[in-house]
Amino acid sequence: MNPKGMAIRRKVLGDAHVNRAEAAKTAFDAPFQGLITEAAWAQVWGRDTISLRERSMLTIALLAGLGNDHELALHIRATANTGASEADVMEALLHVAIYAGVPRANHAMKIAKDTFAAMKDAT
Repeated sequence: MNPKGMAIRRKVLGDAHVNRAEAAKTAFDAPFQGLITEAAWAQVWGRDTISLRERSMLTIALLAGLGNDHELALHIRATANTGASEADVMEALLHVAIYAGVPRANHAMKIAKDTFAAMKDAT
């Protein structure tokens, strides 16, 4: 497993999430876990051209626009580690409304509201 990718994955998603994913990993999905750690976390998130905050906003917009709800909630929670604010997420979702459609943005807005509320309740 790529140490750079794993370090960034832990920084963004948090140790608890990564520990759960690693504990659930099997021989079947180990190649996939290696791929995403290398490609997504080391090669894309690991680039120094834009900040983690900006990558977080891009990721949220893309996930919302594509309707990847489970991953969207995960990356909304990750804003606690990336520096993206609730206002940043709103800006990303406004773009989703214009460029990917109001229904996608509307559903993403509900996920974001619920996720931010749960994050506040957990503190």
